[in-house]
Amino acid sequence: MCEKSKKVSQWLSSVFGDQPVPQYEVNTRTVDILYELAVASEKRCNETVLLIEDHKQKASEYQADATHLQDVVLQGVGLSAGSLSKPSSDYLSVLVSSAMVLGIKDTSLGSFIPAMNNLTNELLEAEKYDRRLDRELKTVRKKLADTLVLRKTLQEDLDKTKDAQAIESAKAEERLLNMDFVKAKSKDLSFRNNMSADQLAKRHMENRLSHQSLMELSEEVATLKQEIVPLTKKLEPYRDLSPNLSLAQVKIEEAKRELAAIDAELEAKVDFMNASIPKGRPL
Repeated sequence: MCEKSKKVSQWLSSVFGDQPVPQYEVNTRTVDILYELAVASEKRCNETVLLIEDHKQKASEYQADATHLQDVVLQGVGLSAGSLSKPSSDYLSVLVSSAMVLGIKDTSLGSFIPAMNNLTNELLEAEKYDRRLDRELKTVRKKLADTLVLRKTLQEDLDKTKDAQAIESAKAEERLLNMDFVKAKSKDLSFRNNMSADQLAKRHMENRLSHQSLMELSEEVATLKQEIVPLTKKLEPYRDLSPNLSLAQVKIEEAKRELAAIDAELEAKVDFMNASIPKGRPL
């Protein structure tokens, strides 16, 4: 703990220099944190020093190379930086800048051509990649347009379905109301039918006196009336014949008996109907 505190104090003094060190709470946690910062700072400073030394060494090497190349140029060609014209200096600067951009070791043609070829290949690859992206973009745009159309169609179908569902819901509600009304009406009619059946049972109503039976009797009476008409027509020719008392009397008696039998049957049925129908009740 004492060694850590001592190292922290030395590090803070070196960091703030002539300025006073700010007051802080001295405890195990703060000392540990400041100690870690001090160790990391020293390590970073050492790395920075090594990097600076490396840059200085490279700078000296580059300076030596430049001096050597300058001596070569002066001795071999007889040129110096002051003896070049401005256009030549500009061209030389452009050449050097191009070499630095291309990342080549020298400005010879053998270095420039491979570098330019590499750049050309990279450009072709970039154009190829751009064309592929353009095709993919067109495909995506087409799919997006189709999706938007499909979405619009689905939305329209959904709206139509909602409208149809609302109409069907209203119809179903109306059917339910009608069903409730029909059920109530059926219950009421069933109750009335039971009451009527009870009343008929109390009055000892027979089935032969029902409305259906009376209607059948009425139809039979109408049929008998229709049967009397041809018999009446049969008697009409005998009314104009010359009197043959014995034969005519026989025929007349037979016809009278037949007519009397039919009239009796008809009157019996009519009387039975009149007697069966309650007073004040229509057929």
